Amino acid sequence: MGEENDEKEEPKPIIIRNSTDLQRLKLEKLMKNPEKPVIIPERPKDKGVPNVPDFVRNVMGSSAGAGSGEFHVYRHLRRKEYARQKFMQEKAEKEQLDDEYHQKLEENKKQAEERTEKKRLKRLKKKKAKKRKPNKVQAKEVKESSSEDSEKSEEEDTSEAPPEMSV
Repeated sequence: MGEENDEKEEPKPIIIRNSTDLQRLKLEKLMKNPEKPVIIPERPKDKGVPNVPDFVRNVMGSSAGAGSGEFHVYRHLRRKEYARQKFMQEKAEKEQLDDEYHQKLEENKKQAEERTEKKRLKRLKKKKAKKRKPNKVQAKEVKESSSEDSEKSEEEDTSEAPPEMSV
């Protein structure tokens, strides 16, 4: 009997078939212990290039005549300068992509507004047309009923004068 209990206690292997299963499992694990603090990682910060002086005084060339110690200094300065240029290029590309993205968003927004305005005008036009049609139908009915009423009133009393309108 002890062996049967051991088999029941073993957890079944969990098979994750899609992203919703993964998300469900993570939520279940989180809800097992709600008091446990959740660690939310911060966004990675952009790497900045340390301030490279604009004017470097003792700039040495890569010639071998300067000595072996000077070559290491030159190589270090060259590496820093390349890093600075690369950073500036990446920053410019990122700004350009951001600008293009924002322009695209604005363009899409304008197009959506134009479409909604066009549809709104069409809707209002339809609404006005609907209002006019019943008015025409009602006007015909009113004319017919008024002509019938006038015929009846003439038959009943021909001596009555139409009421005067005050202006």
